[in-house]
Amino acid sequence: MQLATQDDLSDYIIAPDPKAARLTRKVEGVDHEGQPMEIAVVEERPLTIFLNGQEIVTAMTIGDYPEYLALGFLRNQGMLRDGETVQRVEYDDDLETVVVRTDGQTTYEEKLKKKTRTSGCAVGTVFGDMMEGLEAVSLPEVQVKTSDLYTLAAKINRTPSLYLEAGAIHGTVLCQGDKPLVYMEDVGRHNAVDKIAGWMLSEGVGAGNKVLYTTGRLTSEMVIKTALMGIPVLASRSGFTAWGVEIARQVGLTCIGRMRGQRFVCLSGEERLLRDVDPSSVPNEDRKHRRKGADA
Repeated sequence: MQLATQDDLSDYIIAPDPKAARLTRKVEGVDHEGQPMEIAVVEERPLTIFLNGQEIVTAMTIGDYPEYLALGFLRNQGMLRDGETVQRVEYDDDLETVVVRTDGQTTYEEKLKKKTRTSGCAVGTVFGDMMEGLEAVSLPEVQVKTSDLYTLAAKINRTPSLYLEAGAIHGTVLCQGDKPLVYMEDVGRHNAVDKIAGWMLSEGVGAGNKVLYTTGRLTSEMVIKTALMGIPVLASRSGFTAWGVEIARQVGLTCIGRMRGQRFVCLSGEERLLRDVDPSSVPNEDRKHRRKGADA
């Protein structure tokens, strides 16, 4: 597979940096023939998130963009309300903590007691009243060009990333039209989504004309988070869960999975697809395509 050139990366506001310090380290081992080898493996470290004076959660993460992760996590859990002002975000690398300070008061003891483990890896959690926030969700009915979907998949799959470098990681990309804008990675797909949510909140970026692309499964929490962020289209290389599809249909989220080469499956929002390109004109995906990332 040919990786993207610098020109191909020009659309990105934030792109992965697979060579960044502390994200991977070399580990020695032996291969299937007993020969010594050395491979890059992804680092993971704890990050404890505080909201004002209250400890909220400790997440396992690769450690990049901790401020965005903290902001996005709190926003996606409904702990940062509309109209509440974030005064500052303080990250301490030595203590591995992020403190988000707002002009409101933190009273989430009961909410935290309702925390439920989800199917996500790396301590994915969803709080008991997260589903309740969906009642107020009204997603714009955005038409999606299939040509844009094919172009996005080709660009993203060729982007140098930890996903290609070391595997064992998930990638999530905020897109607009046929342009990938912000590409975040983490050991848990929910963390990658939260980083994008945090970036959008920090930069004041609107969601109504965006597409969220992920390498991970389209589970209920992935669908809920996308909907609560106000993003009307969710696409993935991977498959679906039944509850994820049910919720996507309920909130009017266009949900597309199993995107590989010419193929994809749309299980929600098919009426919003504009089939403006013949799939047979799209190159098939090579069997070895993204092989290193297959275990993510």
